[in-house]
Amino acid sequence: MGEGPAPLYARVKQMIIQQIESGSWPPHHRVPSESELVSELGFSRMTINRALRELTAEGLLVRMQGVGTFVAEPKSRSALFEVNNIADEIAGRGHQHSCQVIKLAEEAAGSERALALDMREGQRVFHSLIVHYENGVPVQIEDRYVNAAIAPDYLKQDFTRQTPYAYLSQVAPLTEGEHVVEAILAEAEECKLLQIERGEPCLLIRRRTWSGRQPVTAARLIHPGSRHRLEGRFSK
Repeated sequence: MGEGPAPLYARVKQMIIQQIESGSWPPHHRVPSESELVSELGFSRMTINRALRELTAEGLLVRMQGVGTFVAEPKSRSALFEVNNIADEIAGRGHQHSCQVIKLAEEAAGSERALALDMREGQRVFHSLIVHYENGVPVQIEDRYVNAAIAPDYLKQDFTRQTPYAYLSQVAPLTEGEHVVEAILAEAEECKLLQIERGEPCLLIRRRTWSGRQPVTAARLIHPGSRHRLEGRFSK
């Protein structure tokens, strides 16, 4: 016996995929709204909604709260075992990097930060919170704590012109790094910064770096799962 007809939502997905693959809907093209697609295609709103949700989860579409749904750029990639400058990664794809500095301040290290940076609780740390954009679309929250003794001028920098990674590479050249990768659901404020819907899965990279024997920085890097993937290669 042959297979039955594809479910209606799968047919809608295929229609949209054909528009993308043919170039009729290029990256950043605004997809018609659910109500417009209901009128154009004649399917129910539930069918259209499921198709859009699945295509978003698969990374073909990007849904920005209060703005609309757009055709995604092909997923950005990061090397799993390398520590790279996000601005260089984005430029390497021929795209434009920009960022917004949400926070840049001095704090007293709590127990978690003190342990991560191998210092005493209460010692000075610098805290930066930055959102990185690729062609105007938010692709990473960089939540970073820095050992103030190693980079005393950190708070004086303009991180819209030079990323923290680039600056720290100059003042405390990287000799060792550690990555821990997790799948998470972003908090409400993180969803707002990344312009994603509540409950969207995200990729969290916890990164620590050393210069010589001294820990320099501990960072949480949060990427929307629909806009990013990690790649690694190994040989035996």
